[in-house]
Amino acid sequence: MSLWRMILTNLRRHRVRTAIGATGIALGVATMLSVVGLLGGAVKMFERILRSDAEMVVFEKNVSDLFFSNVPVDLADELEKQSFVREAQPVLFTIIAAPDRPVVTCFGIRAGDGRLRKGEWLQGKAADFTDDGRGVVLGERAADFLNARVGGDIELGQGLYPVVGVVRMENGFENGGVFMPLLACQKAFHKEGVCSVVTVALAEGSQPSEVKDWMATRHPRLTALENEEFSRGYSQFRIMKTTAWVVGGCAFLLGGLSVTNTMILSVFSRIKEIAIARVCGFSRGQVARMIFGESLLVSAIGTIAGWALSSAGLYLLARVPMLQGYVEPRIGWQEVAGAMTLAVLTALMGALYPAWYAARLKPAEALRFE
Repeated sequence: MSLWRMILTNLRRHRVRTAIGATGIALGVATMLSVVGLLGGAVKMFERILRSDAEMVVFEKNVSDLFFSNVPVDLADELEKQSFVREAQPVLFTIIAAPDRPVVTCFGIRAGDGRLRKGEWLQGKAADFTDDGRGVVLGERAADFLNARVGGDIELGQGLYPVVGVVRMENGFENGGVFMPLLACQKAFHKEGVCSVVTVALAEGSQPSEVKDWMATRHPRLTALENEEFSRGYSQFRIMKTTAWVVGGCAFLLGGLSVTNTMILSVFSRIKEIAIARVCGFSRGQVARMIFGESLLVSAIGTIAGWALSSAGLYLLARVPMLQGYVEPRIGWQEVAGAMTLAVLTALMGALYPAWYAARLKPAEALRFE
């Protein structure tokens, strides 16, 4: 009988034990991919809020969060005068209180910002949102939970603002937020003359390095990054991604304990069988490879099951009406490769002691084992 055939036979003979070990790995894989997928989707949604059809973002250096960034609004006008910039738009990110809602995201933007153009206008029209007015536009979900309609007023913070439009946005953060004219937003939050970021769209044929060099010379207190650079370097994104992998790693540790327990029980329940295999010519290396092979196969089954479980769970979660737009799971090949690598390491570590114990068994003593 070949080694792999014996491995498959052993796993089939102990179906319950095999299922327990595979389930531990499956839950670890599902937990890791689900958490990484959810947080990765949240990061991508926030990236799109910053992007708004732009390639770069300008913000204040050494701030822990963009809500604390203060960029002079005049910078946007100054940038638009440069030949290498097609468009520059200031955006002020704020958190505001509303009736029955302690936290609502507010976006202070200019009327020329492309965000509202991308949305589907359900009520009102874009022309009613003006730079010098107080009229606000609500995302569809925000209008729903704030019970607001065009023509009425809504209380935001310490002020009362007329609702001039309701739009359906693809991005959940924007769909549940409030769009306020930049000047009105600055006045409401005592941020006169500043914004959180300036998004920059490059002129055709221009390079990001031109913006970076200009910023370093003219405004050394600020920094300009490409969208991909910002995603890699932004501290909040790094924290979220690290948290996802730490949670997933902890889940894998539990799965590894399950595999270790399964393989130890497997070895101790068939010590005499291993002794007979040794008598029949199996070397210590073959016995160890048999144990490692069983562990790897159990982990492979668990990895596939966990991948399927997380994909199905995230698919259903994204289609829950209350969460649509807020949940955008992203499981890429990097996440899957990471899960597979951890599964293999878990299998090898989980089988290390059982394989060592089985390989050092002496046939004569093992045959007398009770």
